Amino acid sequence: MTTDLPTTKRRTFLRALGGMATLGASGIALSDRAKAANRAPKRFSDDPFTLGIASGDPLPDSVVLWTRLAPEPLEPNGGMPDLPVPVLYEIATDEGMNNVVTRGVTFATPQWAHSVHVDVEGLEDNTEYYYQFQAGNKYSPIGQTKTAPAPETSPDSFSFAFASCQSWPSGYYTAYEHMAADDLDLVIHLGDYIYEYPISPSTGERSTEIPRRFNTETNTLEQYRLRHALYKTDENLQDAHAAFPWLVTWDDHEVENNYADEVSENDVPPEHFLERRANAYQAYFEHMPLRPSRMPTGPDLPLYRRFTFGDLVEFNVLDTRQYRSDQTSSTEEASDPNRTLLGNVQEDWLIDGLARSESQWNVLAQQVPFSATDENPDPDVENFGAGDKWDGYRADRDTVRDFMAQQSDLNPIVITGDVHRNYVYNIKADFSNPDSEIVGTEYVGTSISSSGDGSGITDYGGTPNEPHRRFFNNNRGYVRCTLTPEQWQTDYRVVSAVTYPNAPVNTLASFMTEAGNPGAQLISERPEGEAIEITEIQANAPGSDGENLNGEFITLQNTGDTEIDLSEFILSFEGGHGQNYTFSDIALGPDATITVRNGSGEDTHTTVYTGFTGAVLNNSNPDTVVIANDEKVILDQETYPPS
Repeated sequence: MTTDLPTTKRRTFLRALGGMATLGASGIALSDRAKAANRAPKRFSDDPFTLGIASGDPLPDSVVLWTRLAPEPLEPNGGMPDLPVPVLYEIATDEGMNNVVTRGVTFATPQWAHSVHVDVEGLEDNTEYYYQFQAGNKYSPIGQTKTAPAPETSPDSFSFAFASCQSWPSGYYTAYEHMAADDLDLVIHLGDYIYEYPISPSTGERSTEIPRRFNTETNTLEQYRLRHALYKTDENLQDAHAAFPWLVTWDDHEVENNYADEVSENDVPPEHFLERRANAYQAYFEHMPLRPSRMPTGPDLPLYRRFTFGDLVEFNVLDTRQYRSDQTSSTEEASDPNRTLLGNVQEDWLIDGLARSESQWNVLAQQVPFSATDENPDPDVENFGAGDKWDGYRADRDTVRDFMAQQSDLNPIVITGDVHRNYVYNIKADFSNPDSEIVGTEYVGTSISSSGDGSGITDYGGTPNEPHRRFFNNNRGYVRCTLTPEQWQTDYRVVSAVTYPNAPVNTLASFMTEAGNPGAQLISERPEGEAIEITEIQANAPGSDGENLNGEFITLQNTGDTEIDLSEFILSFEGGHGQNYTFSDIALGPDATITVRNGSGEDTHTTVYTGFTGAVLNNSNPDTVVIANDEKVILDQETYPPS
């Protein structure tokens, strides 16, 4: 908790103010700095550091420090006066902040929501540091950060976590509580840091006590600032920010769902939508540990960038929103070579960087699934539902994937967010040919809280439409990765629930990729499953008009030689994502069968309908039925026959 500055801290603050003529001050002219300092509040009655502190974008000799002064975070302007306020920062080699290696004063200005972005230079490479801010009579919590190893060094190992999609009303950020306790060098956030939708008191567990002003979709600069502030009040999120340096990039909800460049999902004229985008981009910058050089100009913010950690790993942080062509549901349009996800400049930057890289591992840190998904397995299909992903931008994917195939020593890894589920994919040289060469590995992470409690359904394998898939899971959580020169290990860390706080976490599955041998290998124990199969599947009964759910059914058979207790087994008519049924007390003997209808049919009394457990998104596998056991591991799955 922030408290008044002790006498020694106060004297240090005043001495620093006395010498501030030589220090950066967020765009305030030298002649005005002393005047601004004199006018600024000398005492805060309330904590101005309610939104926490953060560090980010680590280089071998520098790191960005961030905070925002907001004693009343959910009020307009954060409860701050319309004045610049001097803020002292210190960075030390010890947690007690005794061995201070650098300090300075910057100004938190109302033009940038009293946010602070300090690019601290002159630091030692691969070194842990501690930092703290002071404003008036208050000082912030102490944060921990770390610089990157120098390019010419060879680290033995490197550990980081990645996360995405943290809808505030959908649940608690318990995953961050556990992430903050990990031993990490870095955290990467892959987008959907906030959501723009209205938040009413009935939206979710955490929405009952927030002001009414949040019950509207974000559009103005003040609304985006308030939305970021609301999310930043989460203590678990604050702890994870304070524990490690972060790399951040955005997806769509930081502005508007499914926007593409200057195209709004709601058919708003581009000139009006760009005003909204400018508001969103400014608020995003104000609340993220980004370098001052990333400061937006109107609706433009240069977010894609590259970070190298010795010769072990290089991260290419991508922006797949600001320059993309609009989404499409047409396979023909998706194959148009003129369509782009990255934009020509970013694509050239990416390929050039990969070609020049001398790192053992080369990472694409980005938003949407790179691998082909089961919405468009057949190139002759007229329409599909994955236009938001790389599936809808095949020319860009082909360019990147073909480059991966040409570079045998690239060791490419794609890390992905967006879809609120965990996946592992082997990236194929030709996704239409299961026997084609594996050229890379994609690890997809689930959401922190978006979609609420997941079903927990898990599959250790592929599907007929996704033979290159190695893993699927519908829980909430984050992904932890540990790298050495020889191998990459990915741990899927999942929490049991997000609808209540303090849920436990466990490592559900771990995968490994060997250097020089692309693709994922399961290294954790695979749970054993019962001998049960789907023997019959019917989307609609003969003669049905296609709208009667009673016509949709499946038949299960025990193919083993012992009785199977079906209690708590899950049958999903939507690929594990929705239309879920949980079995009550019932057993199935050897060779016996049971039929379950999706609706109020005669056999439905054997199960309890649990509804849409997890949001049904545009990649929810609606053409697949799965049966999972009481440990939620998929035992069998079948696609619906053609109608």
